[in-house]
Amino acid sequence: MLDPLESRFGSKVTAFLFIPAVMGEIFWSGAILTALGTTFGTILGLDFTTSIILSAGIAIAYTVVGGLWSVAYTDVLQFGIIIIGLYLVVPFAFDQTHVGLGEAWSHYSAGIEKELGTNHASLFPPLDGWKDPAWGPYYWNWWDSALLLIFGGIPWQVYFQRVLSAKNENTAMWLSIMAGVWALIAAIPAVLIGLIGYNVDWSAVGADQPESAMVLPYVLRYLTPELIGAIGLGALAAAVMSSVDSSILSASSLASWNVYRPLVKPKATTDNLQKVIKRSIIIIGVAATLIALNVKSVYELWFLSSDFVYCILFPQLTMALFFKGANKYGSIAGLIVAFILRIGGGEPVLGIPQLIPYPWVEDGVVLFPFRTLAMVSSLITIYVVSKLTAKICPPLPLRNLNKI
Repeated sequence: MLDPLESRFGSKVTAFLFIPAVMGEIFWSGAILTALGTTFGTILGLDFTTSIILSAGIAIAYTVVGGLWSVAYTDVLQFGIIIIGLYLVVPFAFDQTHVGLGEAWSHYSAGIEKELGTNHASLFPPLDGWKDPAWGPYYWNWWDSALLLIFGGIPWQVYFQRVLSAKNENTAMWLSIMAGVWALIAAIPAVLIGLIGYNVDWSAVGADQPESAMVLPYVLRYLTPELIGAIGLGALAAAVMSSVDSSILSASSLASWNVYRPLVKPKATTDNLQKVIKRSIIIIGVAATLIALNVKSVYELWFLSSDFVYCILFPQLTMALFFKGANKYGSIAGLIVAFILRIGGGEPVLGIPQLIPYPWVEDGVVLFPFRTLAMVSSLITIYVVSKLTAKICPPLPLRNLNKI
């Protein structure tokens, strides 16, 4: 994925852009390991640390041994388990709510509206939500998060590794489209399980009201027969393994191809690169495990995984591909601007305080859409600086990437 950046901006700049790419993969892997550790602890009684270390160890081991082939084959098997397992859980769990789907949704919508003063149980906020006191600055924060998750989900090696492994462009295109369709299908039981968790009387099944992050493990433990719960747990484990192995392999590939090869050993052989990939898999896998053990919020890690990718990497990749005048100076300037504006908003997960006095701060959370500000500012900066420095730093064309 970083090859177009290397072609346009050079290997040294690309090495810096590797940092947000690998951070995104590490945070993403940490998020899903945290989800598995929480679920295993609730259902099987395993402690959080043991669950995470065991899951990470298995994923790292077979990824080191088999590389992309092992990831591809296990993904096929794991995907089937995910779809079957989650859809199998829903009817058994829904039966415990003693209401129909329509009534359950109405109860959820009414409860959310009563709690927050407006109906947040809709696909989009109201067009004039910024005028609604119940939304206020949260309206702009909603769009900031939405754009982050959409565009921050594009510049990922874990996706492009599959695109570039397809036999031709047509296959890559249709696999991408079908992946989007299947992602929506796989999301349906997750939404329904959340709906079930809101509507069920937990005291009637002998459980306390769970926090939102604990709804899935509680549904598997208290609302389904033991066999069905085990299948659902297998589906979750399959999802985690499928994501972790892909993520650590893709980040390791970037480390080998876009950092080690151009900067450390330009004449590296295939064997050299494979050794670097295997070592990187272990290093990145351990880093993700440590993140999961120390940051126990899936929600925070989930957003953070796309955060730096959206603010820093997305404008770089967009300009490298679609702006022929983009040059190295523009890239460096855009990187600096995005970094300052993003870090200036602070990051509680990493212990970084707010440095820039953005408005709309409530309970220590910056509601001002500073992430989108950082992304757009970076795009504009790359364009303007590249234009101004075109004579002293002529833009480079996208070479045949197979020959980089």
